[in-house]
Amino acid sequence: MLPDDPDAQARLFYMSALGLLVAGGLVSAYRDRMGQALQHAAIWGLIFVGVVLAIGFADPLKRQLFNDEPLQIDENTVALDRKRDDHFYATLQINGKNIDFVVDTGATDLVLSRQDAERAGIDMNRLRFNLPAQTANGQVMGAYVRLESVRLGPFTDYDIPATVNGGELGTSLLGMAYLSRYRGFEVNGDRMYLKR
Repeated sequence: MLPDDPDAQARLFYMSALGLLVAGGLVSAYRDRMGQALQHAAIWGLIFVGVVLAIGFADPLKRQLFNDEPLQIDENTVALDRKRDDHFYATLQINGKNIDFVVDTGATDLVLSRQDAERAGIDMNRLRFNLPAQTANGQVMGAYVRLESVRLGPFTDYDIPATVNGGELGTSLLGMAYLSRYRGFEVNGDRMYLKR
């Protein structure tokens, strides 16, 4: 069935003529080698299907490959996907270095583990671990620091207060001191939305 639009009809005619021309050239070139022609056609067909699938599934593939990267929904909103352990994780740039966090609305501060603090360029020898904090494992001492920059997706903040945990902390915590910089956040199904 032909399209109603004259421009679309012209494009269809042009593409059909071009397709016939290319097909005729291929038949002429592979006249005595039809097996090889079919093999090459199959390879190009698979490449074409692969490219279409990669483009069509770009967002899900990105989330699988870079699973803690925030997904930008619009200029004011990013989203994080819930993981199998029922928590939300995010990779933030702290002083230009990628640091993994678990989103913890029960934590007051943005809390870095010792290892993550070192990775972010904080001089551990200058820290004073004199801030008591209650955790699920009891009381630990922390050190107050200020971070030059904190970036989550497209949003960058500067001169951010944080704490370096003096105890054993597997993953740094993204607590309310940072989350309160957003206009709001909500959980809808398996996705958390943070809005600026």
